[in-house]
Amino acid sequence: MAVSQTDVELAHRLAEAAGTAIRPYFRAEHGLETKSDASPVTLADRAAEEAMRRLIVAERPMDAIQGEEFAPREGSSGRCWVLDPIDGTRAFIAGRPIFGTLIALVEDGWPLLGVIDQPVLGERWIGVAGRDTLFNGRPARTRLCRELGQALLATTSPALFSDDELHAFEHLDAAVRSTVLGGDCYNYACLASGHLDVVAESGLKLHDFAALVPVVEGAGGRMCDWQGDPLHAGSTGEVIAVGDPARVDDVLEALACRGH
Repeated sequence: MAVSQTDVELAHRLAEAAGTAIRPYFRAEHGLETKSDASPVTLADRAAEEAMRRLIVAERPMDAIQGEEFAPREGSSGRCWVLDPIDGTRAFIAGRPIFGTLIALVEDGWPLLGVIDQPVLGERWIGVAGRDTLFNGRPARTRLCRELGQALLATTSPALFSDDELHAFEHLDAAVRSTVLGGDCYNYACLASGHLDVVAESGLKLHDFAALVPVVEGAGGRMCDWQGDPLHAGSTGEVIAVGDPARVDDVLEALACRGH
């Protein structure tokens, strides 16, 4: 089933609802807790996901919902809204506006629509499979990168890699011009707008990457796993994004050295 204009409009309203829930907690008391996996969660995370879930249940009662903070909701349509209310909670609690709300529409495991919304800065990227990505209503484009040695690479934190993944990442890091740390989903948004060339991460879950795929690819880039395969609901969580698809093989070659 193709993405309809009503799907796009709902995605925008989901982002608005999440932003309305998040903004009062930014640089204010946010009720920080630590989850069982040692990751942080705040009142803003939960309030934003609850707000989005209410809208989906009301307007798409047959669609499933998979979010970071609450149990999955089953559906019968073959479609699933995948939600990460605050991707980058550590940045949020530090008062740094480089987190984002991620909203994806996934059908049969494949991301069809994605939103990266930064509710404090008022920045929103929306991508739909087969269409141009829009940044605040205007086309977003990745940039050319003629060789990997000119690339600007980003990752959230090397501490999130396993030992062999870190070894592979270090080879990639040595092959690029410069590396930026931190950023979570905001790195992919910056790549879609032509400010970064490569993002490499691992350990991501579907709610971390589903929304990113339509955004990056609709802007002219490419996303895949560390073997070069397309990302879908069954992917392992090793993710790369490349602004210039011509550099994908270079990145994969650098990462292929794990354990060597």
